[in-house]
Parts: sequence; C-alpha cells; structure tokens
Amino acid sequence: MKPFVLYLLAGIVSCVVCAGVLPILRRVASRAFLDNPGGLKTHHGAVPVLGGCGIFLGLISGLVFIRLTTDFPSGTLHTLRGICLGGLLVFLLGLADDLNKPKGVNIALKLLVQLTAVAALIYYGIVIRAFPSPWVAWPLTFLWVAGLTNAFNLLDIMDGLCVSQGVICTLGLTFIALPGEYVYVNFAALSLLGACLAFWPNNHARKKIFLGDSGSTLIGFTVASLSIGTGYSGHTDWGFLAPLFILAVPLFDTAFVSLARLLKGKNPLKGSPDHIALRLKKAGWKPGTIVTAFAATGLLCNGCAWVLTRAGLPLVIGLFVLTGLSALILTFYLLKLPAD
Repeated sequence: MKPFVLYLLAGIVSCVVCAGVLPILRRVASRAFLDNPGGLKTHHGAVPVLGGCGIFLGLISGLVFIRLTTDFPSGTLHTLRGICLGGLLVFLLGLADDLNKPKGVNIALKLLVQLTAVAALIYYGIVIRAFPSPWVAWPLTFLWVAGLTNAFNLLDIMDGLCVSQGVICTLGLTFIALPGEYVYVNFAALSLLGACLAFWPNNHARKKIFLGDSGSTLIGFTVASLSIGTGYSGHTDWGFLAPLFILAVPLFDTAFVSLARLLKGKNPLKGSPDHIALRLKKAGWKPGTIVTAFAATGLLCNGCAWVLTRAGLPLVIGLFVLTGLSALILTFYLLKLPAD
C-alpha cells in the first residue's frame, strides 16, 4: 500500500474514532465533569469538559492502526513510542487538572510531569539537533516542548481557537515533512489532524464539549514534538528555523500575555484577562472573526515557514525583519486595547 494512502487512513481512523466517542463523553461528562462559568470563563452555563479524551483516543487509534497494519523496516516507527508515552503523561496530567477544577494541579507537579514527558521524547530520539551538545540540546528541548504545551493551553480561551491552531500547525508540519523520510511525523501529524477536525464542530455545537486542559496540552505537546522531528534543511541551512514560523501564533500569544502581565506587575503564570482573544472581544470583535483572524495569521506564518525551508540568507533575514516589525506593531496595538 502506498504511503500516501496509509497517511490518509491514519487521519480517517483518528477522525472517525474521535467523532464516535465525543457524544458518549459528552453524556458522561454532563453528569459530573463540567466547566462552570466564572472569572475568565464567560460561557453560558456549565459545559462538559472531557473533550480531550476524544482527541487522545482518536490520536492513539490512528497510530495503533498504522502500527498494526503496516510492515515498515525495523525502527522506522520507533520514535512514535516517545510521542505516545510523553503524550499519555501530558494527557493524564491535563485530565487530573480538569477533574480538580477550580483548584487544579500544583504548578510544580505540572512542570515535573512535563519534564518526565520530554525525557521520554529524548530517550526515543526526539531532541533539538541544531546543537550537538546534549547539555544545550536537552534543556532547549524541554523549554520548547513544555513552552508550547502550555502555549496551546493558553490559547484555549475561546471556542475553536486552540483546536483550529492545532489543525493549521499539523497541516504545516505535514506539508513540509511529506517529502522527507520522517514517516512517523506524517502519521502522527495526520492522526492529530483527524482528531482535531472531528472535535472542531463539537466546540461550536449547541450541545458543546470543551477540550479541557487534557486536550489543549496534548495538542501542544504533540505539535511541539513533531516540529522537532521534521527535517527542514534539505534545501537550505536555515530551514531549522521554520518551526518558529509554523508555531508563530501560539508563541506570540504566550509572549504577549506574559509581557502584558509583567507590565502590570502580575505573575505571568497567574490567570488574567490579558489574552489577545479577550482583548479583541472587548474591543468589539466577534468570536468568529477572532478565530478567523488567528487562523489566517497561522496560515500566513506556515507559508513563510515553507519559504524559509528553501530560502537563501538574504530572504531569511528579510522574513525575520518583516515578521519582527509586524509583531512589534501588533504588540503596541494590542496593549492599547482594554483588558479589564
């Protein structure tokens, strides 16, 4: 069977499983596991919060299906074990956080579990390779993966925002990785894509279900892990910088929220209404317009990532200068918008 067909099957299996279990999860969660409005949460009424279980089951089903129905050379899919093990740890941590709302899980415990999840990635060979020394590569891998895991969690402040970025980032990773030899990236990316596509309508339905921390952190962890595993430098030496563009939206959102909190003298790890989406909503933007704007920006940045994998140094410098100026202008604009 051709690899393209296998990639497609991984996404379809993941999508079907996720779509099939979400109605069951919604009924189970509606009895006890609910997210109540209050504080930064402005939704109307209590909403079931076990949507992340659907994402997890869909993702794992797609990967297990491929593993059981294919016969790749020994070691080809070995790295998937790191993603599955680390993803399981992050998912269970997020689920514990969801089931213990509003108190949640202690920050120190979160960091410890996330460190263990990243250690699983490193053990199975998923590590930043731009720096040969493990004393540099390993800490950077932890900062990258843990940072993006929490960045996607921060994005989950409005219906469809986090899951739409999951779709866009996995599409970008797949598009860039497909010509390469990292088949595990393609399988995992398309499995996550299928689960996210199945979940997205349920985030907007009348009887909706939330991702919860289990879903948002799992998406962030998986995308961050895959961004390390993709080969970017087949055409240019600067391709390794492409993940900065692929994941530009969650990275910028987290950086902005942290900056806004620090400027107010607040702890950047504590919740506040400084999120970009909430500022835009308070300024009069409609939620659908906000999600569309985030999605369009993500698509544009992923297009820049593809260009970066094939660009020479002058174009690389131009892209970073233009992006930096755009981010600076956007930051000043957003800081002027009301947040309280």
